Amino acid sequence: MEVKMTNYYEKIKQELLNNEISKLAKKRSINNSDLTTYYNVGKMLNDAGKNYGENIIGKYSIKLTQEVGKKYNTTTLKRMRQFYLLIEKGATLSHQISWSHYVELLPIKNINEVNYYINICEKELITRDELKNRIKSKEYERLGEETKNKLITNEELKLPDLVPDPILIPSSDNIDINSISEKYLQETIMLNISSFLKGLGNGFSFIDNEYKIKIESNYNYIDLLLYNVKFKCYVVVELKISELKKEHIGQIQVYMNYIDKNVKDVSDDKTIGIIICARNNQCIIEYSSDERIFAREFKIESKL
Repeated sequence: MEVKMTNYYEKIKQELLNNEISKLAKKRSINNSDLTTYYNVGKMLNDAGKNYGENIIGKYSIKLTQEVGKKYNTTTLKRMRQFYLLIEKGATLSHQISWSHYVELLPIKNINEVNYYINICEKELITRDELKNRIKSKEYERLGEETKNKLITNEELKLPDLVPDPILIPSSDNIDINSISEKYLQETIMLNISSFLKGLGNGFSFIDNEYKIKIESNYNYIDLLLYNVKFKCYVVVELKISELKKEHIGQIQVYMNYIDKNVKDVSDDKTIGIIICARNNQCIIEYSSDERIFAREFKIESKL
């Protein structure tokens, strides 16, 4: 038994040493080298653990930190085994993202959620810290069940599918949501416009707030006018501190039609409308004749 246990160790040690040498020689990209190596080591650690018990990782780490490098401690080795098991359960092994990204994903139990974040990392090129914040905000959990099902079956997604509910609005104040005004809500968003846009989903860019339009002899002001580069359309956002009401639908519909007629280019898709409100009323949306309009609740997220 001691010989077999030693064989596992020697194979793991050689795999890690070869990886270090390859990185120094720059024969392979560091990312590709690390992920392949850590997957292989994770498999061997998992097999060794089945044969010799959980304590084997601790024993191996003592020798590896002395013979290969201090970073190969018990925590790191356990992460390699978790990584192997994660991939075996169906997580995507993507060489477009780093080992540090995968470390953030290891605690997540839902493989569909893991793959959702891997896909975001690939498409949006987000940093580890950005990934960490998006996991912390429970972005995947805030997606609708229909959207989650579409992600599993690779169905085509529309813009509303990717806007979470509720929408988190970062604030430096510790304020009661029942005491805020629409003006405060808009000012808070503008102070953190970058975080707000990222929280809406992929591809949103800011055009203007209080966007002035003239309908007949009257001036009106759109709370926020955005553009989504992925879906190639303008997005009208109206802020409401009350429950969603049917008159809100009529108001935003007028604004959307104005943008379609007077602002959008022929190459743009039809304008989308988002009503961000304190409480959604899905019945009103359900019986609205305009599928371009949808509502999301907001939640003030204190940064204090």
